[in-house]
Amino acid sequence: MSNTEIATILRNVAAAYAIKNESKYRFQIIAYQKAADAIENSTSEVKDLYKEEKLESLPGVGPSIRQHLEELITTGKVKHFAWVMQDIPESVFTLLNVPTFGPKKSYRLVSEFGLKNPIAVIADLEKIARAGKIASLEGFGAKSESDILQAIQEYKQGRAKTKRMVLPYAAELAEKVLLYLKKSKAVIQAQPLGSLRRMVSTVGDIDFAVVSNSPNEAIKHFIAYPYKDRVIEQGPTTASILISGGKQIDLMVQSKDSFGSLLQHFTGSKHHNVHLREYALKKGLSLSEHGIKKRVAGGKLRMETYETEEKFYKALGLQWIPPEMREDKGEIELASKNNLPQLVELKDIKGDFHIHSNYPIEPSHDMGKNTMEEMLEKAEKLRYEYLGFSEHNPSLSKHTSTQIYSILSRRKDKIEQLNDSNKYVRVINLLEVDILTSGKLAIDEKSLATIDAAIVSIHSNFSMDKKTMTKRVLQGLSHPKAKILAHPTGRLLNIRSGYELDFEKIFDFCIKNKKALEINAWPTRLDLPDSLVFEAIKQGVKFVIDTDSHALWQMEMMKYGVAVARRGWAKKSDILNTLPYNELISWLKS
Repeated sequence: MSNTEIATILRNVAAAYAIKNESKYRFQIIAYQKAADAIENSTSEVKDLYKEEKLESLPGVGPSIRQHLEELITTGKVKHFAWVMQDIPESVFTLLNVPTFGPKKSYRLVSEFGLKNPIAVIADLEKIARAGKIASLEGFGAKSESDILQAIQEYKQGRAKTKRMVLPYAAELAEKVLLYLKKSKAVIQAQPLGSLRRMVSTVGDIDFAVVSNSPNEAIKHFIAYPYKDRVIEQGPTTASILISGGKQIDLMVQSKDSFGSLLQHFTGSKHHNVHLREYALKKGLSLSEHGIKKRVAGGKLRMETYETEEKFYKALGLQWIPPEMREDKGEIELASKNNLPQLVELKDIKGDFHIHSNYPIEPSHDMGKNTMEEMLEKAEKLRYEYLGFSEHNPSLSKHTSTQIYSILSRRKDKIEQLNDSNKYVRVINLLEVDILTSGKLAIDEKSLATIDAAIVSIHSNFSMDKKTMTKRVLQGLSHPKAKILAHPTGRLLNIRSGYELDFEKIFDFCIKNKKALEINAWPTRLDLPDSLVFEAIKQGVKFVIDTDSHALWQMEMMKYGVAVARRGWAKKSDILNTLPYNELISWLKS
């Protein structure tokens, strides 16, 4: 059973709890959703962690759910899950894949029309809607019926809501909507919310909060978004639209005096907010998106509102907690002691190590699109001190070792010429070198001598078991020229989970041998994942944040790598490419 299948089961359990009694089972719903997220984003298969007796290493998975996972892996079923879902037809969970369908809506429709066949439920519901039988249901109506038909069509076109957007795609999409919102005079301030504001590697729906003195005008402007497919719903202070690609955009409007409260509440995460509410209750306070209720003279409760998040957290006796840290990993306790780490910022980055130019290196993998000179001009605009060109090593199948040496020698001369002529950005002679299946590097010692240092990576034979792959990586990384392990898990978001490594051994090796791990900002990589960055930072591992750029515009993606580092609680001192050139080159050549 794969991680994706296990995560689906856990989400179905959370949905079942919501159907039974959302208020009563609120904490169970959160726990199962949190566990599903953790498993879906895990770089190790749950079944393998079970065999290795390491299920406790899964972040966000508590003892109770761990026991259920053990039962699931060993028997293929879980008695507790069967109890939770016993009265809920399987067809309900099929409907959850349709855009805009939630647990209660799905259950209501299945129950009302006796739709018990999970294979035919979507087709059957479409026939019922076309027959006009849904509009008469209490709480639905003609518009709801029309929306259901529209949602089913979108599902049939492949717009199922199960696939989340990678962070850079969601961020660029949100930026377009944000620019549009700000064109309205009714919109005083606008901010993204939820997983996007926390810069999670994948994002579901995109949510916005808006400050306005004219909510109706702000809503009217929002639903007129020129790239919408349709309006899902529209109310006095909230609205939802569906845009091309089947992505849902939600808007909430709030007055200025309580905007900070709303921003905090809907940024989440759920686990952070639950912990924060528990923390507040101990102080006799009650939290909501409107503000903080406090007891005043006479024992009455009075709502205090907050314009900013900073004021909201301060009222609780806490430092303001950066959105990326709000995952209930101990940030509330640190904030209560005014002891949160100063996270790395984009402005701290002084260079990029992982850059592919179009230099004719005849590589083993894809080449870059731009010249070294063009990429240096871009680096100057980004105010970098240095840039590391790290094209893929020349193809082994197409060249002899003598030919590879000749290519790299000419490239070294080119880089030396650039350093002589360039006044602003220092060029570092790097190379992305494949770690072969044997653990050896793809080029020989003579060719390695032509470069300052190597970024080593895996590009083949991903199916090796964890022990063998770990041995392979450590052997490749042990070469004196090998200083950085690129995209360490090999994952591609929404495409493949990557290979497995024993990261305890990887971290230990890096610390003892002065090696660094990469946080790769490429949209579908964002690798090393933030959960592993968090663990590595605690142990003292050093990182570099790179874009893996193959074109000029991709050099702007550094911010997404920085976001991953911030979610892992990385400080400036944890990131090597925040160092000035002299210190950095000294580390590289050490």
